[in-house]
Amino acid sequence: MGNIFRPDMCAHKVSDLDFDALKSRGFRFALLDFDNTLAPDHYTEPIDYSYEMVERMKKTGFSLCLVSNAKSERSAKIAKMLDIPCISYAHKPSPSGVLKAMDMIGASKENTLMIGDQIFTDVAAGNRAGVFTILVDRYTKKEVFYVVLKRFPEWIIRKVCRF
Repeated sequence: MGNIFRPDMCAHKVSDLDFDALKSRGFRFALLDFDNTLAPDHYTEPIDYSYEMVERMKKTGFSLCLVSNAKSERSAKIAKMLDIPCISYAHKPSPSGVLKAMDMIGASKENTLMIGDQIFTDVAAGNRAGVFTILVDRYTKKEVFYVVLKRFPEWIIRKVCRF
């Protein structure tokens, strides 16, 4: 298992993160998952919380990019509405989408955060890309079946690794 599934930080939700403190540690870029991180799973538009979190991060001085495994135009549409760039079909847990997003926004491993709700995709991709990873609890328990199937193994990893 190694460290691939261990986030550098955990929080209940994105709004619990202290972006001023993260910025003071040298972070300037944040890569964001959307589904169940900034809104309920498979929403087709951002919700008020999505807009609030993106605006809060931007006001703190972060440059953002949505990094989504969605294969459709849904994530690109959402990113456009949030006024941030997007990498769709990111292939998480592969680091390729994370690295592509970093290249797109001019980020380096040392100044980039990856924020998401899933250990096996968001955290693993961020760790494999060498960026600081933040695991947040899922926005809601309602999820598509293939994500639900991953939640029990994630729960076991969190208990065994104590995070």
